[in-house]
Amino acid sequence: MRQFLVDAFASKPFTGNPACVVEPFDVWPDAAWMQTLAMENNQAETAYLLRTDDPARFGLRWFTPALEIALCGHATLASAHVLLKEMGVQASSLTFDTMSGPLTVRTLDHGQMELNFPANPPVQIATPDGLAEALGAEVVETWVGNYAVAIVKSESVVRGLKPNLAEIERICTEKLERNRGNLMVSAYADPGAEYQVVSRFFAPGSGIAEDPVTGSAHCIIAPLFSDKLGKACLTYFQAFPGRGGALTCEVVGDRVLLRGTAVTVLDGQLRV
Repeated sequence: MRQFLVDAFASKPFTGNPACVVEPFDVWPDAAWMQTLAMENNQAETAYLLRTDDPARFGLRWFTPALEIALCGHATLASAHVLLKEMGVQASSLTFDTMSGPLTVRTLDHGQMELNFPANPPVQIATPDGLAEALGAEVVETWVGNYAVAIVKSESVVRGLKPNLAEIERICTEKLERNRGNLMVSAYADPGAEYQVVSRFFAPGSGIAEDPVTGSAHCIIAPLFSDKLGKACLTYFQAFPGRGGALTCEVVGDRVLLRGTAVTVLDGQLRV
């Protein structure tokens, strides 16, 4: 059985967000086995695929090292990349059946792919006590969707963050409805940047200290910043120290279109 390591939302190796993708199964393996392999891989997500009668439609599930999750952007992009570029699937569009409903990925020009995901517009709340101290930075606004979002003053603040992750998890779990201990921190980009919004995503509640590029979190901040800036389509950069990655997000009704590229880093043989 083959397993691939793919850098998603990346134009070259060792950037973007790595995901492991296991070649498609005919029946789902035991969930405990999938969780154990995800722990062994120790990447933000390991993606599992299931064949269907339609050669362009697959079941898709995502596991962090700690738990199965309901939505993952970069591992969906990685899965589509593996099917189309590594396994020879011939299709201009793929459909994935997931815990978040059917998700489509279609190919665009210049090697880009476009993910069609559900938008998750956040609501503004009062900043919880202790959040600024846990981040080590002033919080200008706090919003909450499936994850919490803290807006800070500048790109330099985002890039310089060294948060107390235990406190981030506690505050986001105890004080924010619908949140399991994860926080996106965003700011407007510096003037002249090739992107409009810069972010980092801290996910201790999902067993990940910091995620390099998080598609599902952009389903929250894309509606937020599109509304703030009056533009449906914006470019975002997630500034994980040492790698990070860019993606373009377009808000279309109750959906977000996330566009990016991916690169295969490893093609290996599982012996379990």
